Amino acid sequence: MGPLLEVKNLKKHFSVNKGSIFNKNVGTLKAVDDVSFEVYKGETLGLVGESGCGKSTAGRCILRLIEPTEGEISFEGRDLRALNAKDIRRARKDLQMVFQDPYASLNPRMKVRDIISEPILLHGITRGREVQNRVAKLLDVVGLAPYHADRYAHEFSGGQRQRIGIARALAVEPKLVVCDEPVSALDVSIQAQVINLMEDLQREFDLTFIFIAHDLSVVHHISDRVAVMYLGRVVEIAGYSELYKNSQHPYTKALLSAIPVANPKLKKERIVLKGDVMSPIDLPPGCNFHNRCPHAAAVCKETAPVLKDIGNGHKVACHMI
Repeated sequence: MGPLLEVKNLKKHFSVNKGSIFNKNVGTLKAVDDVSFEVYKGETLGLVGESGCGKSTAGRCILRLIEPTEGEISFEGRDLRALNAKDIRRARKDLQMVFQDPYASLNPRMKVRDIISEPILLHGITRGREVQNRVAKLLDVVGLAPYHADRYAHEFSGGQRQRIGIARALAVEPKLVVCDEPVSALDVSIQAQVINLMEDLQREFDLTFIFIAHDLSVVHHISDRVAVMYLGRVVEIAGYSELYKNSQHPYTKALLSAIPVANPKLKKERIVLKGDVMSPIDLPPGCNFHNRCPHAAAVCKETAPVLKDIGNGHKVACHMI
């Protein structure tokens, strides 16, 4: 069976302008630069990297919330970039998003009932009294009570608001949900609850997730495969157990070494990267990581490495491997 979603050579570049009058172009920010990956039905692909690496931009490009500069996005064999505005609105029934900030992503002027029922009505899922029944069922599924439907978003905690956001995403019975750092704004005690909820919902509704995060320890618990991004490019993709036990890219190894271990007696060697992160504006040729990589050679400064398969679907972009 082929992939549910296939992304090929995705790019999103932003023009950087300076000056309030002449608005002169001073460079190009390559937020997403030649990213390729596949997502298969029923799996969770973790997309990780530090802030500014382009993972959230990639997620928004997939849903065409922002328009990609180049590349192909194929969902169920259909080219999403070829769809007009009317058709992409219809396609979003199958493609939904859970946003990072549960405080900003919910309309403060709308009651929870209206927030969840709005996509149901827009996509013509059902009408009349059945809409309210569906809202009550969705609230129950995400761990909230039906009477919460008559409250406003500001009356809830952060974890409860994120549950409302998840219920809204599920309202139209999507096939793929892009989760843009859905737990990063929540307390650690609440993060586990939301992740467990999402795993339960995936099994119940046969969902496929792209789970965007900057914390590898969070992604470990929910992902089947993990893609690691650095400055707009994917540097490594592997199954979660393979990545955590046999990571190959120096950047991935450094990220994994930063995960705290809940055992004071266990000593863990921390890999501290030297050098500064390069400016994403007008990046020089070569590997984006070469100025911080302890194994960098002359070729790393001249030619960008391609993502190559080293076996069992484990892909790495590094000249030294």
